[in-house]
Amino acid sequence: MRALLFTLLIKASLSSLVPEREKDPQFWRQQAQDTLKRALSLQELNTNVAKNVILFLGDGMGVSTVTAARILKGQLRNNNGEETVLEMDRFPFVALSKTYNTNAQVPDSAGTATAYLCGVKANEGTVGVSAAVTRSQCNTTTGNQVTSILRWAKEAGKSVGVVTTTRVNHATPSAAYAHSADRDWYSDNEMPPEAIQQGCKDIAHQLFENIPDIEVIMGGGRKYMFPKNTSDVEYPNEEKYRGTRLDGRNLIDVWRKKKPEDKNAFYVWNQTELMKLDLNKVDFLLGLFEPVDMVYELNRNNETDPSLTKMVEVALKILQRNPLGFFLLVEGGRIDHGHHEGKAKQALHEAVEMDRAIGLADTMTSSMDTLTVVTADHSHVFTFGGYTPRGNSIFGLAPMQSDMDKKPFTSILYGNGPGYRVVEGERENVSTVNFTDANYQAQSAVPLRMETHGGEDVAIFAKGPMAHLLHGVHEQNYIPHVMAYASCIGENKDHCHSGAPRSLSGPLLTVTSTLFSALLLRLLF
Repeated sequence: MRALLFTLLIKASLSSLVPEREKDPQFWRQQAQDTLKRALSLQELNTNVAKNVILFLGDGMGVSTVTAARILKGQLRNNNGEETVLEMDRFPFVALSKTYNTNAQVPDSAGTATAYLCGVKANEGTVGVSAAVTRSQCNTTTGNQVTSILRWAKEAGKSVGVVTTTRVNHATPSAAYAHSADRDWYSDNEMPPEAIQQGCKDIAHQLFENIPDIEVIMGGGRKYMFPKNTSDVEYPNEEKYRGTRLDGRNLIDVWRKKKPEDKNAFYVWNQTELMKLDLNKVDFLLGLFEPVDMVYELNRNNETDPSLTKMVEVALKILQRNPLGFFLLVEGGRIDHGHHEGKAKQALHEAVEMDRAIGLADTMTSSMDTLTVVTADHSHVFTFGGYTPRGNSIFGLAPMQSDMDKKPFTSILYGNGPGYRVVEGERENVSTVNFTDANYQAQSAVPLRMETHGGEDVAIFAKGPMAHLLHGVHEQNYIPHVMAYASCIGENKDHCHSGAPRSLSGPLLTVTSTLFSALLLRLLF
């Protein structure tokens, strides 16, 4: 009887949460019809040449993270959340990406970055090299390097940029410019002696040597750029943030010296310096805002550390000055870190911040000449469920207790990770802790110091020229080939007609050429 009463109460409460307009069937019919009209309009495919390409990479942003971030975005605006629209939700084309590495069913961020930036699947833990390279074995690297779309764009005369909330020499950004048998070789301090003796270079070194004219580099990672034991400019008394380099080089000076005398190159380490710049006079920008990774968005100091959105704004203002266009890689990298630590609140706020950056980029560019792709490298074992009612806080409790141990549980849970806790032989009672705290570690099924990645497919959202080529289930390495094809860079340029207008290619160019020929015939005869 008590169970029946509980069920009736739950049903009554759920009914009261439904907005009045949604009780009218016509609301849903009209919504579907509006969506249908937009879908039908997609028959007019955008086949322009992409002057610009922007790749937004949410590290660890699986589909469950996208959904939860959508709800959080709405709830931050005092709405229920479920009906909210993310900026990426507005993109007309959506596909799925298979994320496995060549030697791993569940991938890591290095092998996946090589796939979606270099167009070649690789082993886990390796960046910018083929699957012929064995992790941590320097002598397997020679002859097995693969280049990225950032280099292809640079060779085509475009400006290029890398913006990340992690270290600029972390797994994702490093695949854009480096070739390393190990993603953890941040500086020579992290490399084994035999790797150095065999001629391999650390990733920070490669950032400034391999492609020395990257116009915009912003993120964290200061300590890897300075000689060992050099005090950090922001945290002079923190030993863990001191320089790491064994070769004694100051890579900031190396970066400056490689710039032409007639170009303006600026290095900044805080937001105050960044905002003082006249971006119309900046040719090269290096912004390193933290010794390691940047601070979580929830903890960010608004005076010293720029947000991801602000960094994207600055990058676009600099890159857009090139009449040939640009390629920009933007990584919301700490989504991944939040999940690894079991801190779902940190992870989801990072995802919402990346969505703001996507919205900002949309206002600064046009889908007529800019291909924008949003995707993830991999997922996480992150989930939320428990039959929560409409509008339930995304960080809240499920509406019922466990029917096994009679204790409450949060809607958000992890398959494994640091949130596994046993108190007196039983699962921790979450009602005794502050589960809404920013650093609360959600309960997990299996105890691990760090939560793991998930192996399922991730979403690809696309808009702009040739976005329709991302349309189904794809291998992850397909993504940069689409971006290159759309922007007429790299090796696959047979479709790019000599002398054709930069805004036309493919079917649209054929139609235009046919109309021009017909007009010419009428004039002649």
